[in-house]
Amino acid sequence: MIEIKLLPLIGNFAENKDIARDIRIKKVIPALEKGEEITLDFEGVESATQSFIHALISDVLRKYGTDVLDRIYFKKCNETVQKIISIVVDYMQETE
Repeated sequence: MIEIKLLPLIGNFAENKDIARDIRIKKVIPALEKGEEITLDFEGVESATQSFIHALISDVLRKYGTDVLDRIYFKKCNETVQKIISIVVDYMQETE
């Protein structure tokens, strides 16, 4: 299992889509391609934009299907971040 602590990479407000894309390309996709499970640790992240979460996971969901969510864990998300993740996941499931 690979764990990515997001706070040092993004600060307490996750808004930079370019950083989200880099995390997806350099960390998330390579781990999934090796068959690994991945934990995205949101400890200390107070909020996120929908566009950040979309840039972080939507391409992964498009590429691997929503079953990939069985291998991605969202850790220590506050209620705000949880809602935004749910919005993006729900949207991606509708577009399948």
